[in-house]
Amino acid sequence: MISVKHEGSFKNILKYLDFSRKDRKIEEVLSRYGREGIQALSMNTPVDSGETASMWDYEIHKSNGRYELVWTNDNINDGIPIAILLQYGHATRNGGYVQGIDYINPAMRPLFDKMAENIWREVASL
Repeated sequence: MISVKHEGSFKNILKYLDFSRKDRKIEEVLSRYGREGIQALSMNTPVDSGETASMWDYEIHKSNGRYELVWTNDNINDGIPIAILLQYGHATRNGGYVQGIDYINPAMRPLFDKMAENIWREVASL
């Protein structure tokens, strides 16, 4: 015969499991917005070769219970991110200047507004 005796409660493990469930849900919500951001940035990136537009991605960083959603672009030429050159402009080799095109802010503003309106409600409902 096998007998199991238990003293105490499962409060700590249940608290941990509940937090883990909420943690996954927060990451799911941020991932959804991350994908929407990639789509908005890709569609609004000025196109010459299309390389910069196709290289958007996102990362979710978590530290000390704080989350950060970061969009990245891996199109780099001579150590310089092309997406930043397109956004802010740049000098040319012959002394000229190419004016930047503000494409990031208009592309992301609707998403930021949507996130501000919905994310608290989505996360608070956990």
